[in-house]
Amino acid sequence: MERQRTRGEVRIVGAERPGGLELRTAGLAERGLPELRVTGLAWYLGSGWSRVLGELARRIAAAGPSHPATFDLAEDVTVNLVPDGDFLAPHPPPGEPLGIADWRREIVEKLFPSASS
Repeated sequence: MERQRTRGEVRIVGAERPGGLELRTAGLAERGLPELRVTGLAWYLGSGWSRVLGELARRIAAAGPSHPATFDLAEDVTVNLVPDGDFLAPHPPPGEPLGIADWRREIVEKLFPSASS
């Protein structure tokens, strides 16, 4: 499958799947970097998580191929990137007591508190 060229930009694209919303980046691979993907996302978290992926993509692009696997996006907001096929998937840090769905919601609430009001 040939990938569509993105003219140097990184975009966040999404699709509804049977298990929930899937968001992924498009454009990092043109820079020799892994694309990001989150799957099984609750639909109401789509906007917040598109912003999370955008920030992660920005940091990966800035760091280049030797980017870290863990990013602190804010105080008490740490995201680990783990291999998921040809992608990297955001996951909670080790020892996080919340399940993945609750962790995803908490990330959005912490980063964008006005969205939860």
